[in-house]
This record gives sequence, C-alpha cells and structure tokens, in this order.
Amino acid sequence: MEAQKVIISDNIKKQLGNEIEKTDHDRLFVLCDTTTQECCLPLISDINPVKKAKVIVIEPTDTHKNLDTITHVWQEMQNGGATRHSLLVNLGGGMVTDLGGFAASTFKRGVKFINIPTTLLSMVDASVGGKTGINFGGLKNEIGVFNNADAVILDTEFLKTMDNDNLCSGYAEMIKHGLINNEQMWTELLTFDILNPDLNQLRRMVAESVAVKQRIVLDDPFEHGIRKALNVGHTIGHAFESFAMRRNPILHGHAVAYGIVCELYLSAVKAGFPTEKMHATVRYIREHYGRMGITCDNYEELLELMTHDKKNTAGVINFTLLGGIGDIRINQTASKEDICEALDFYREG
Repeated sequence: MEAQKVIISDNIKKQLGNEIEKTDHDRLFVLCDTTTQECCLPLISDINPVKKAKVIVIEPTDTHKNLDTITHVWQEMQNGGATRHSLLVNLGGGMVTDLGGFAASTFKRGVKFINIPTTLLSMVDASVGGKTGINFGGLKNEIGVFNNADAVILDTEFLKTMDNDNLCSGYAEMIKHGLINNEQMWTELLTFDILNPDLNQLRRMVAESVAVKQRIVLDDPFEHGIRKALNVGHTIGHAFESFAMRRNPILHGHAVAYGIVCELYLSAVKAGFPTEKMHATVRYIREHYGRMGITCDNYEELLELMTHDKKNTAGVINFTLLGGIGDIRINQTASKEDICEALDFYREG
C-alpha cells in the first residue's frame, strides 16, 4: 500500500477544488451525515464542482454504521448514475469516512474517493491507514476492506463546530500516538488544554499525530506486525465500546481512553511500564473522560467481547503493551485474572 496523500489545509475550498480537479471523474457525489450537512457542508458548498454534486445524506453516529446505511449509499449512487469513473467525497467524522470509504471501495468494484475528516477523531485515526468498513452483528468494524482514499484533507477549522466530548474523543487517539512515539510528544499532550484549544498549535499536533500513524502504517500496511502498535488501549477499549452499544453508546475515543487505563496497568505489571507515567496518563484521562459505570458482574461479558477482537489468534486475547513511552511490545497475552485485575484498577484505581 502506498503512502496516504494527506494535506494539512489552511484553505479548504482551494485545496478541495484542486484535488477534485486532479482526480479524473465523470460524476461527483458528496456523502455527509445530517450533522455535517448542517455544520460543515456550507464551508465547501460554493466550490464550483460541489455545486453540481449529488449530496447523499445519512444519519449520524456509530449506531448507523451498518448494512442498512451502506445499502442506502449504494442505492443513491446507483440512482445518481455513478460509474466506475465517479468520485465520492466523504465529509464527516470517522463513521462517514469509514462507511463512505467502504461504499466507494465496493461500488462497481471500486470508485475513487476523497476524505475530509471533520472531527478530531477522524483526523488523527480514521484519516490514515486505509481501513474502511461497517459494524455487523453487534461488533465494531466487522466487515470492511483496506483501501486508501485518493486524498485526505485535514482542516482544523472544522473543529470549531465540535463540542468538548467529541474533541476529547479524538484526543484519546492522540494520547495513544504520544505513548507509542516519544516522551516529548506525550508530555505536550498531557499539558495541552484540549477544552480551550489553540487551533494553530493543534494543527501542528494533529500533523505530528498523523505522521506517527502514517509511519507505522507504511511499515506494516496490513497489520501483520508493528501496525499492532496502534492497538494500544483498543483490545479492552473495543470491548467497552461494544458493551456500551448494547446499553448506552459511548464515543469511540472515550472507550479507547478507558482501554488505555486498563492496558497501561497491564503494561506496568507485565512489561515494566513506569508507574509514575502510568499514573500521570491515568490522571489526565480521569479528569477529561470520567469513568464508565461497570461492576465485577460485567467482567464475563467484557472478556467474551474481547475474544472477538480481530488481533486474536486461536481464541487467545492479544494485547499491545508498552515497556515505556515508545517501547512497544506487540503480541502480548494476559490471563483472565490479569485482565480482571486491570478492570479492578479501572474501577477503583
């Protein structure tokens, strides 16, 4: 897989117009959800190519990242006369870029697409790596393919439309990138005021965060080795997220933040991660993300959900742990007792 073309934008209209012109196509489609249709589409709707585009609108949030929605998108593309030479612009958060990327990758066996992530989470997580897909059978991202967008355009101006919960959701992935990269990045992340962000500083931090992910993805595009570094916090985090989907859904980044708490505990116990750095990270997460209410009665269900994680082999739950900031230990395992201890630490620590 080639390097993803990522544009850190300070003029979304000019740079999107340029990318649409460069991408040879017969028809243009724009996919957004009802939120980005209202808040973000006006920022690009007066570009000449977009004026002529067919706009496809879907319902927001991860609960609609499913077969019904992908079928609706395919149907709208078909009704709009899409061919193998058409172009789809995905304008939205990770749900829109994941689902839109999957729609483009499978319609007519693949049409070109451009992603414009409009949330912090989608900028630093969904924008790079070529993962597309939908949820299925109550499990996260169960169906999908690897396929890079023709371009990804990141503009922090869209973040002015975001609430604090969604800013924090994306920031959790940035904290993960700091943990797997170096102490300088990790320290800046834990001292930055994400609730009152300086957008110029955040633009630079987003670029650095995306660069961390892109470097790892280029080394291991299909997640056979070091790309598993990007799964820090995600084995238990995805279990939290699926658990919440059955009750009261939570944002992806909040689930990842909770997973980081648990997996840093496992890292300290099993890989020697420094306890003072664990507590500093956990303290930041507690202050900005709170906790999800679980009891020990929920442990069996959470453990069962962890067994569905795509990183597992032969039913053994697989973790990426850390021996220190930037000291990545892939393909680690933990006993049921270890995992329950980590969940105890999450609840009580």
